[in-house]
Amino acid sequence: MNTMTAPPVPDQEAEFLEVPESFLAEMRQRRGEFAALGRLPRDVVERLRGFGTYRALVAKRYGGMETTPARFLEYVETLATADGSVGWVASFGVSSMYLAALPEATLAKIYADGPDVIFAGALFPPQKAERCEGGLKISGRWPFGSGSTGADLIGVGIKVDEEGGGLPRMAVMPSSSATIEDNWDVIGLRGTGSHDIVVKDAVVSDDWTFVRGSAPSLDSPLYRYPAMAFAAQVLAIVGVGVGRAALDELVAMAAGRGSITGAPTLANRPYVQTEVAKAEAKLRSARAFFYEATEDAWATLCAGDPASDKQAMMLRLASSNVARAGCDVAQMAFNLSGTTGIYNDHPLSAFLHDALVVAQHAFLAEGTFQSAGRVMFDLDTPAGYP
Repeated sequence: MNTMTAPPVPDQEAEFLEVPESFLAEMRQRRGEFAALGRLPRDVVERLRGFGTYRALVAKRYGGMETTPARFLEYVETLATADGSVGWVASFGVSSMYLAALPEATLAKIYADGPDVIFAGALFPPQKAERCEGGLKISGRWPFGSGSTGADLIGVGIKVDEEGGGLPRMAVMPSSSATIEDNWDVIGLRGTGSHDIVVKDAVVSDDWTFVRGSAPSLDSPLYRYPAMAFAAQVLAIVGVGVGRAALDELVAMAAGRGSITGAPTLANRPYVQTEVAKAEAKLRSARAFFYEATEDAWATLCAGDPASDKQAMMLRLASSNVARAGCDVAQMAFNLSGTTGIYNDHPLSAFLHDALVVAQHAFLAEGTFQSAGRVMFDLDTPAGYP
């Protein structure tokens, strides 16, 4: 009897989305460099590409991984524990979900040379596009083009007269058709390269445009996952990674730091112990709700049913909640650090500012809680929510 077993089949996902601890350590050491540059250097972008960041959510038919939402979110969270800007730029691997709304023939062209295509862009404010020979002539300026300095393809928001209102359309073009104006001057997430995108008289054919949030051309559980909710999730989870890094930094610091007045170390002060315990509970609780909502929606989709409006709302609510929790925890860690954390080169200063910027994003801001409440009462909600 032959008792030999067949060799294990390689797990494609195991080969990608694995981040070496050495890379995370390097990213922590290079935070100041990223902030000073106002973007991630090319070597970091290419290593993110190599980890599978930009193929993770690409369809298997194009050589992508088509991984689960939770797997991708956990990956972004891990990167954000090292540096918020690295996590933020990696989060735009989700952009392949937007591109899935393009015609299949266009997608085949995009991925003709492989799935590791970096797409970045800016949607608002949509600029008027004029009809011309060959499609649409596009000019304008768009702020908040995160990751655009390392992109292969650029997308910009447009409006076309005959379409009237509704969700905005995005035009996709080679990065060479756009200019990136270096003007990202902010308090946090300074290394994300979220500069203005400027386009002058670029012509884009209709089959290279799509309505953001519209039905995808591809049909699988991943592409039926609520697109706008996922867009909020990938940003929110950056706040979790940053909050975790801030809390861990404080705990490590507190064990050895005493007071110049001779008071006990931070770790031996009852109020510090209490606040750290509360922060740990807050971050873990918000994170658990976040991934619970993710897995609930995913299970429904894998069973062949569509995600309900309530499930999509829970994804949005959990995202806003976890971004706020990450911000609160980073604030707590900064407060307890005393004067130590006020220096620009101290990690807690960077964590605080990064967490604040995450929670300020329009997808995660205070108004999104009201929108969630409206869904709970079966009332009308703004376009694109949930």
